Amino acid sequence: MDNLEVHESADGLVVFQEIDDRVHHLNPTASIIFELCDGAHDVAGIAAQVRDVFSLDHLPIGETMECIEMLIREGLVH
Repeated sequence: MDNLEVHESADGLVVFQEIDDRVHHLNPTASIIFELCDGAHDVAGIAAQVRDVFSLDHLPIGETMECIEMLIREGLVH
């Protein structure tokens, strides 16, 4: 989104929302999901990336969807 300023931090991303003057601190998992919410990946594809990055033994579909819904509610993705 155009109104976001994104910076890497030691433990994820810091996202500044210029319009609302809000700062969001995303943990490593939320950071990966945020970066993959680019319109080129579906929920299953994003969950597969999370599984692979964190060497999970299951596909975290529910957790990924919850995170995406939070990012939408906060206005970080649409």
